[in-house]
Formats: sequence, C-alpha cells, structure tokens
Amino acid sequence: MFHNVHRYLLAPTALILFPLGVAAAEVSLSGQASVKYTPDSARLQFTASAEHNLPETATQRVNEQMEQWREGIEDFRDQLESYSDASLNLYSRSIPSQERGQEPERMAVASQTVSFTIDDLSLLNPILAQAQSLGMDYNVGPHQFFHSDESGLRKQALAGAIADAKARCEFVARELGKQCGEVININVDGGHQPPVPMMAEMRATSDAVSEVGSRELQARVSATFELE
Repeated sequence: MFHNVHRYLLAPTALILFPLGVAAAEVSLSGQASVKYTPDSARLQFTASAEHNLPETATQRVNEQMEQWREGIEDFRDQLESYSDASLNLYSRSIPSQERGQEPERMAVASQTVSFTIDDLSLLNPILAQAQSLGMDYNVGPHQFFHSDESGLRKQALAGAIADAKARCEFVARELGKQCGEVININVDGGHQPPVPMMAEMRATSDAVSEVGSRELQARVSATFELE
C-alpha cells in the first residue's frame, strides 16, 4: 500500500545585499523553499492488439481481448477516472517473402487503446496483473505518476519561499540596526518547474510495482524590501 508523505524544507540561498540608496534604505535578496511529497495518482494506458491476414479476424480477436479486459476490471471500474477505450486502429503491414519473386504477405493489424487515471495506487498492481494476463502492451514510467494536489503543493512551496525572503530581510535589518519594512517589489522565479525526483521513481519486478519514489517541488522569489 502506498502512503503520502508531505515534508517541508526551507533551503538556504545566497544573500545579496545591494548598496543603500540615498533617499531610503533598501535591501534586495532571494528566498527559497521546497516541498517533498510522494505521488498518489497515475495516468495509465494499455493497448490490446492482434494481427491476421483477414482484417475481420484481427478485429474479432481484439474485441474478445477487450471483453476479457472489461470483465477483469469490473470490480474496480468505477474507480478508474477519465476512462476511455474509444481509440481504435486497423492497418495492414507487409511481410517480406522468403522466396525471390513472390509477393509479400499482407497482414491486418487491429488495436484498441484504453486510458484512464487512478488516485489510489493500491489498484496499480491488480490492473497490471490483468493487462499482463491478456498480453496487453503498456509502459509504466516516472512521468505517469503525479500528485492529486500539485497545485496546492506549489502554493505551499511559494509561501515558504516568501517566508524565507522575509526572514532574511529581518536578519539583515537587525544587523544594521533597522527594521524590515514594506515590500517594494517581488519576482517569482520559474512558475511551473517540473518536480525533481528525490530517489528511484519506481521499483518493479516483472509483474509488480513495489515502490514509487518521492519528489520535490521548489520555489524561489527575489524581493526588495524597505529598511526603516
């Protein structure tokens, strides 16, 4: 079973102090913070495929495979969000002949793709087991895992970066015998940086995923404060 773990870390950054102006004292500096978390959701895609020299036979085999898939996931079908199996494909390919002068053999290839998201990673291995038993094609990699509230995590990281900048301003002000005043301007750096992997994203055997690694969201701000 997979568990979410949220931990917040204020990361140290270099302090930059600019010369104080003639009219009013100002200090410009940066603040940085990061949020560590474990993905709790995944976007998945599976493909059933078959080939035969007759298009109708290839299509029939895929239809049968899809019926078995639907029966196999019936117990947790209502937990699969944004479910779609409307991606159908039928094409032909040529198989070069072993004999010189003989026409290449034409094979019909039929396929049907299923896609959905899950917000309960305990469903992951049962779904993979069902796909494997039917010989469906799929790929499970780091880019398919995400957190259901990444927007909230980004806001937490940004709030931490702002607090870090404010704390640095207060430190500088005390050292100069002043007080940290109003914010003159502030810039938010980066906006939507991709999460940084903290460890191996996923550990898997041939038939199961045993661990999804943690990630880190970072935020950085640059601000100028008035010194009173």
